[in-house]
Amino acid sequence: MERAEAYGFSGAMSGAFLLSCLLFAAVSRRQRGPYMDEVFHVPQAQAYCHGRFLQWDPMITTLPGLYLLSVGVVKPAAWLLGWTGSVVCSVGMLRFINLLFSAGNFYLLYLLLFKIHQKNKAVSGLQRILSALTLAVFPTLYFFTFLYYTDPGSVFFTLFSYLMCLYGNHKTSALLGFCGFMFRQTNIVWTVFCAGNVVAEKLNEAWKIELQKKKDEKISSRKGSFSDLTRILRFLVEYLLSPKNLVTLTAVTWPYIILVSLFFVFVFINGGIVVGDRSSHEACLHFPQLFYFLSFTVFFSFPHLLTPTKIRKFLLSLRKHPVQYSLVTVISLFLIWKFTYVHKYLLADNRHYTFYVWRKVFQRHELVKYLLVPFYIFSGWSFADTLKSKSVFWILMYFVCLLAVTVPQKLLEFRYFILPFLIYRLNIPFLSLYRQLLELAFYILVNAVTFYLFLNRTFKWENSDEVQRFMW
Repeated sequence: MERAEAYGFSGAMSGAFLLSCLLFAAVSRRQRGPYMDEVFHVPQAQAYCHGRFLQWDPMITTLPGLYLLSVGVVKPAAWLLGWTGSVVCSVGMLRFINLLFSAGNFYLLYLLLFKIHQKNKAVSGLQRILSALTLAVFPTLYFFTFLYYTDPGSVFFTLFSYLMCLYGNHKTSALLGFCGFMFRQTNIVWTVFCAGNVVAEKLNEAWKIELQKKKDEKISSRKGSFSDLTRILRFLVEYLLSPKNLVTLTAVTWPYIILVSLFFVFVFINGGIVVGDRSSHEACLHFPQLFYFLSFTVFFSFPHLLTPTKIRKFLLSLRKHPVQYSLVTVISLFLIWKFTYVHKYLLADNRHYTFYVWRKVFQRHELVKYLLVPFYIFSGWSFADTLKSKSVFWILMYFVCLLAVTVPQKLLEFRYFILPFLIYRLNIPFLSLYRQLLELAFYILVNAVTFYLFLNRTFKWENSDEVQRFMW
């Protein structure tokens, strides 16, 4: 990192943290008590603060990583600073843990951008800093920086694990992956993603050797015709069926294999992936979740995905391959018809944005969900097109993880899209400086509206005197 870039990054991170502290103070003044899921998380952390580690709220569905870490940070800090009484493990103190995670996420995002795009000499330090800042204030994640939720910590350990994986420190990566798993069980998918990174790299190396042997310059490991794809899939099967190759892959991915094995042991003993209340977190094949994720990504990455050039390229592709797109359309319509689920929370809780998205868009008419298929197809094509710089094996691995982390979820919840979105954004090419500034300005606008609504547009339910607030 050059000195000017180091100073620029330090200034951006310090400024963002200062602004976050001011916003944190505003949120804490307006909402002093636990809100929404904090009603479960805060008392549980406070029980741990008082040494009651066997006490557990059955309504909590995640493992106790957040509470254990909170106690490990707050207790020593309170001892050093001489704090006693109610201030120790208070709502504000516990929320501040996530403010620290937010600063850590900013730093990790910058390091990941630097590592992933290190071969691209055209990328300037300013572009890296702007991209890291933009992703650090990504609205869906940034909002939960100011509440005591698992999201900032979950993202921190997952990004840290990914960074260690890219640097080849796989034992540390798996250990950090375990920490991420302790915050949210579905993070095991991103442990598989880290292992998949190693496997994809080995496959790509072997594929290049295969091409050299056959002296076939027309076939690319990144894109090609259907016959090229068939040949790549055949190579993939042959490679993975080779005992020698399996031994090689096991030798480099064993830390991840151990962690995934422990996960399956946990699922067997626990009787499922969810701890606590399982009635509202039943797994299902909710394939339209992938379409919702693609729409979510287009909305938050429109400078990347929704451009005149992209639209022209898509229309050209549509004209060249009408049969393939017709088949995709039919499959999409079938998946929406047979596999659309509507969770009771989505229809009942008018504090969340998803409630209004569903009511204003999908509930307008029964046919709306089918009429959106062309947009889904464009979103999917544009999404995949931005990943064309990655190897076909990396893309395949990422899409498998994307499906695993979204499709089983019955509830449409934007928080579930945070990690797959960040992994995607970290791996696509940088925009021009103008488009980067546009994206950052858009995120700031969305955050400003969200916090304005949360802080000032309160309301009450008929059967409750508690103040309700709009949120993600």
